[in-house]
Amino acid sequence: MFLVGDIGGTKTNIAVLEPQNGKFKTLYEKSFISNDYDSLKTIVDKVVNGDLKHQFKISYACFGVAGPVKDGLCDATNLPWLVDSKKIAEVLNLTNNYVCLLNDLEAAAYGIQVLEEKDVFTLNKGKLQKNGNMALISAGTGLGESIVFWDGEKYKPSSSEGGHTDFAPRNKIEIDLLNYLINKYGRISYERILSGPGLLNVYNFFKETTYQNTPEWLLERLKKEDPSAVISDVAIAKKDIACEKALDLFTSIYGAEAGNLALTALATGGVYVGGGIAPKILEKLKEGAFMQAFTHKGRLSVLISQIPVKVILNDKIPLLGCGNFLNVQKYFKLTTV
Repeated sequence: MFLVGDIGGTKTNIAVLEPQNGKFKTLYEKSFISNDYDSLKTIVDKVVNGDLKHQFKISYACFGVAGPVKDGLCDATNLPWLVDSKKIAEVLNLTNNYVCLLNDLEAAAYGIQVLEEKDVFTLNKGKLQKNGNMALISAGTGLGESIVFWDGEKYKPSSSEGGHTDFAPRNKIEIDLLNYLINKYGRISYERILSGPGLLNVYNFFKETTYQNTPEWLLERLKKEDPSAVISDVAIAKKDIACEKALDLFTSIYGAEAGNLALTALATGGVYVGGGIAPKILEKLKEGAFMQAFTHKGRLSVLISQIPVKVILNDKIPLLGCGNFLNVQKYFKLTTV
């Protein structure tokens, strides 16, 4: 049995998977509010010595963590956690080389390889190149990116912190947004815009500079609910102009950065849009601004327009990716990542 986890800034999802002919049967799955716990070790201990005590024999474990991984350690980007594979191995009574940590986008990229047709929505059919590189971009609590290389025999995902690269505005409104955010934060990365908190930043930009009369009902919702979810819901329903403008600009910048990643990776095998935000704003992504920004790349516009683009609808892909990673390692070849 595999114990796998998707560790994010908002929630941590844990599952037990049983490999079955290249696919996985989920035997246990539970979601935890990340900030309610002091470490991943505490959550794993709660699962294996509480919920699952004496139910399953865990043989291997893999966790995708939002942050850079080195020597079995990850200082989580959006959590006050230092994730240590050795400490988790102790809880599981496993040798350390049977517990692996992956960057969260690297884990999700392994999940691309087990996607089914029902798991995606195609924004751009394009012209798929067999064995071409692929890329994954995911906006959620933060912004993650990964490149999936073809090594001549199989696909190999590579971890990345591309979401923290410098934001590059393309027009006057984006320059104004950049200046607004610089005054607030200093250096501005794409994650300051393309994330849940980032959408709120874009909304505040419009609210404070152009549309200052916020209706009372919207103020109440923003106080009581997740602001980014409120902004996207209200925008799609066309109930507030500042929300609409914010989501429009967010979507365009998202498409532009996805196109940048496609060029960087030369992702002729396809670009996948993952994370928690894309499925929630799918109707907005379908409208065309995302793909217009994606393909607007000057002399390389024709090339980029031929790249397939798909939105991942299955939020379990990071968990399945961890399982697929363990399968790829052929069990006995596992080493700490």
